[in-house]
Amino acid sequence: MVDKNLLDEFNLANLPPEFYQAPYPFYHALRTHEPVKQMLDGSYFLTRYEDIQSVYKNPKLFSSDKQREFKPKYGDSALYEHHTTSLVFNDPPLHTRVRKLIAGALHPKALENLEPGLIQCVDSLLDRMQGKTQVDLIEDYAMHIPIEIIGNLLGVPHAEREPLRGWSLAILGALEPKISPEVFALGNQSVSEFLLYLKDLIARRRAEPGDPEKDVLTRLMQGEAGESLTHQELLHNCIFLLNAGHETTTNLIGNSLYTLLEHPDQKQLLLEHPELINSAVEEFLRFESSNQLGNRISTAPTEIGGVHLPEQTQITLCIGAANRDPERFPAPDRLDIQRTHNRHLAFGSGVHQCVGLNLARMEGRIAIGHFLQRYPAYSLAAPATRGGRARFRGFLNIPCYLNK
Repeated sequence: MVDKNLLDEFNLANLPPEFYQAPYPFYHALRTHEPVKQMLDGSYFLTRYEDIQSVYKNPKLFSSDKQREFKPKYGDSALYEHHTTSLVFNDPPLHTRVRKLIAGALHPKALENLEPGLIQCVDSLLDRMQGKTQVDLIEDYAMHIPIEIIGNLLGVPHAEREPLRGWSLAILGALEPKISPEVFALGNQSVSEFLLYLKDLIARRRAEPGDPEKDVLTRLMQGEAGESLTHQELLHNCIFLLNAGHETTTNLIGNSLYTLLEHPDQKQLLLEHPELINSAVEEFLRFESSNQLGNRISTAPTEIGGVHLPEQTQITLCIGAANRDPERFPAPDRLDIQRTHNRHLAFGSGVHQCVGLNLARMEGRIAIGHFLQRYPAYSLAAPATRGGRARFRGFLNIPCYLNK
């Protein structure tokens, strides 16, 4: 447990090393003693499910627009242009236009069409592991799956996909509460390189359009029902699609397989009852949320949990804490792959709920389920390496034996 006195020093810009390994004791202490915690910079950190859900439900009072927040952090930079143009950090009408176009490309029939290719990708990766004594669950498996799916959705040729993961990690890494000059520089470089690549890809797609029912890039370029994007909006939301679909899904797969190693009873239960995979994925999403933090800014004076917040107050929503709130989830620190009524906030809620949530669920279900079927006796070969991030919780490496 975390000493209550240490909460006075809790600062997202200066987190202790133990937080990155296990943030949940900190979340528990905050939720118990100071659920609406004022930070040193005047912002507030929320840890209760009910409070966070109330913010999600009122997008007019709690804005997702990040121009005011990101200007001091990024200045006039490529990172600032990207993060203030992409879907997730905007309010209507831009958010509405972009979400409508992307959601139209991820309808149930489209996901059904994607499933055979996803299964083929997963099984091919598992085939490559055959005969190996040791593999890395991130580098040899989890990271490749969302790159394949998002690459296919955007029609990125396989020979051109190698830089995508590096660009994504650098751009999202710059969203951490505190970043170094090196992280800032690499993030800007990655946005600039990604933009150059996309301009060329879009020019090729204009010359040879794809099927808008399958090709998200063509769909975004053409628009529908009178909705369209500017060239800059198109570019930055293509970057957003890769980043949102890549990092969080890689973390979902890696976190889930690692968590099962820590909970062998639940691993055995899933092996004996593979039909539990859907509820298991929901529990993995709750128990080790890929995305731990969200942000909003108040547009008028308001009150949360009995605390008055002035207009233009910056708010951090701790999704990871909300998903372990005992007021919402019985025995929240226990992994239970049979948990029912599991209305977690791993995908957010309200108008900004993740547009690709069903795609992520499908990727998790197939990637985790097929891996367990093929290599049920996998075990850690060496300590796993955490990603070292507060916002996105995952691993850089999970070295494993497959049959030892």
